[in-house]
Amino acid sequence: MVVYGVALLALCLLLGTYLGNVLGYLMGIDANVGGVGIAMLMLIVLSNLSHSKFHLKPMTESGIHFWSAMYIPIVVAMAAKQNVVAALSSGWLAVIAGVGAVVVSFALVPVLTKLGGSDAAPLTDKES
Repeated sequence: MVVYGVALLALCLLLGTYLGNVLGYLMGIDANVGGVGIAMLMLIVLSNLSHSKFHLKPMTESGIHFWSAMYIPIVVAMAAKQNVVAALSSGWLAVIAGVGAVVVSFALVPVLTKLGGSDAAPLTDKES
């Protein structure tokens, strides 16, 4: 069931945020230090434990694995938003550097694809 994946995700996020705040307090910083990373690691560990230790039903496991897979892109999007806000408030040089990094990354995709070889077959409509 997907709801168990959401519950596990929420638990990891809350505990990670709390531990990140505690870590920041111990370091003398009024900020969350590594809470999202802690939550990600907890989610990976707990989702792997659920598979090996708890012998859950396949539907429950699929819900947990779905939200485990969704968490990382969500976190990357949140971090990217923060970086864009910081860049825009820092001036044009930061914006130009960010746009340049994105353009270079997009330009290198074909190069990296050719270097990687053709071991993996592309997905067809039937497989997706």
